[in-house]
Amino acid sequence: MGRLKGKTALITGAARGIGAAIAEAFVNEGALVWVTDIDVPSGQNLSGTLGDAARFLKLDVRVESDWQAAMAALDSARLDVLVNNAGITGFESGAVAHDPEHASLVDWRAVHATNLDGVFLGCKYAISAMRPARQGAIINISSRSGLVGIPGAAAYASSKAAVRNHSKSVALYCAEQGLAIRCNSIHPAAVLTPMWEPMLGDGPDRAERMAALVADTPLQRFGQPEEVAAIAVLLASDEATYITGAEFSIDGGLLAGSAASPKSDQ
Repeated sequence: MGRLKGKTALITGAARGIGAAIAEAFVNEGALVWVTDIDVPSGQNLSGTLGDAARFLKLDVRVESDWQAAMAALDSARLDVLVNNAGITGFESGAVAHDPEHASLVDWRAVHATNLDGVFLGCKYAISAMRPARQGAIINISSRSGLVGIPGAAAYASSKAAVRNHSKSVALYCAEQGLAIRCNSIHPAAVLTPMWEPMLGDGPDRAERMAALVADTPLQRFGQPEEVAAIAVLLASDEATYITGAEFSIDGGLLAGSAASPKSDQ
C-alpha cells in the first residue's frame, strides 16, 4: 500500500476493463486518479465507487481540444502519471472486414484515430504537463497484436505496433531533453475484458469457447485485468525510475512459444 502516495494520475478509457482495473489499483496505492472516458455513466459510476481519491472527466482521446481541457482541469495539480489505455478493435459496431485486402480506409482510420492518434496526443500533452517537475511516467497500453501480425485485424495490429514504437521515441526524446519522464508500453494478450464478450457469447457453450480461445496459451487460462494493473503500478512507481523505452508482455506465455500439454500429478 502507498506505492503511489502523493502522485496524480490520468487514465484514458478507464470506465471498464483494464483501464478500470488500473484506476482501482492506483487508488489503492495512494494516487489521486482522474478517470477519463467517453462513456460518461460508467466513468462516473467507477469514480464514485473509488471515492474521494478519484475524479471523472469526459475525454475523447481523438480530440485535441479535449486533451487541452483535461490539462486545464488538473489546474495546479502536478501530473505524475499518464496511462494511455483507451483503444478499440474496430469490431465494436459489428463484424466488418479488417484484413489487409478488404478493410476500408474509413475503418482503418477510425481504429488509428483512437489507438494511435489518442496515444500521440496523450504523450504530447503529458510531456508538457510533466516538464515543470522534470519527471513523470507515461504508460502506453499496446497489445500482443503490436508484436505479431494479425491478418484478420490489420488496423488494430498496425495501430498497436505503432504505439510500441512511439513509446520508445517518447522515451528517447525525454532522455535527450534531460527529463526524467519515463515512457514504457504494456502488451496484454488474452486478458478477459468486455472486449471479448462478442466472441464468448452467453450460451451454454461459453465455457467451450473460452477454452478454445486460450488453447494455445501455455498457462491455459485468460489473464485478468488486475494482472495488467499490477505492472502499471510498478511502472508508475518510484521503483521503476531506471525503466524507460521498455515493453512488457502479459500474455500467459504466448510469445514464448508452444508448451506441452500440462501433465496431471502422478
